Amino acid sequence: MRIVRFAIKGHEHLGNEHGDGRVTLLEGDLFGELVDTGEAVRVEKRLAPLEPRDILCIGLNYRRHAEEGKQAIPSHPVLFMKNSGTVQNPGDPIVLPRRLDSREVDYECELAVVIGKTCHNVKREQALEHVLGYTCANDVSARDWQRQGGGGQWCRGKTFATFCPLGPVLVTRDEIANPNALKIRTVLNGRVMQDWSTDDMIFDVPTLIEFLSASSVLRPGTVILTGTPHGVGFAHTPPVFLRGGDSVSIEIEGIGTLTNPVAEEQAERLTGV
Repeated sequence: MRIVRFAIKGHEHLGNEHGDGRVTLLEGDLFGELVDTGEAVRVEKRLAPLEPRDILCIGLNYRRHAEEGKQAIPSHPVLFMKNSGTVQNPGDPIVLPRRLDSREVDYECELAVVIGKTCHNVKREQALEHVLGYTCANDVSARDWQRQGGGGQWCRGKTFATFCPLGPVLVTRDEIANPNALKIRTVLNGRVMQDWSTDDMIFDVPTLIEFLSASSVLRPGTVILTGTPHGVGFAHTPPVFLRGGDSVSIEIEGIGTLTNPVAEEQAERLTGV
């Protein structure tokens, strides 16, 4: 099933997006039983597929990306987090921060894993049984705050508002046989910037779930961002960072395309008016 979350006249709904583009209304709970009513609906405003409970992110999880950043291959997954205020809808802008000013905002295409059942000490062999589905994510990153302004931690540069676009749909796990065999890429203003495969992950999806649930609890609605391939903006010569007026798209095989414009933080938001 391809689950879309959308708004009609200010009310949120879930729908099943069919191959011909039709959307039919779903009833029930995203983490329980969903029933397709068969009622066709017109999607007026597409939202992020869910409101995440937690957003767990993995850094340096593609071999070529670690190499381009001149980083050693990690012995364990590198974990950081984003808060829920970073989530952005498909089609809504990635906002470049100006109160805490950044001129080095970067894109990162990522496969997002959505946990559907509580995980605690889950073995790798059973890990995918706890997955509800998959969606596209853009792990937007302010490199200057990530590297110089965060006191050695990544969260400040990763947690500005709108820095976690998700969508356009949540594809249930039964439709993706192997999450580590998907083409993934970023297109910026029509130019392909990243173009690789999820098979380059150092730690594959089952391994990440086993690691993250070890002596820990992952609740339904937890979103795991699984890392980005090589080709990020800071690694280009000269570096390529996001600017107001840009359009950035994340494309993942079997899921679709997540597109967001880029805008400057406005003066009224800086003054609190």
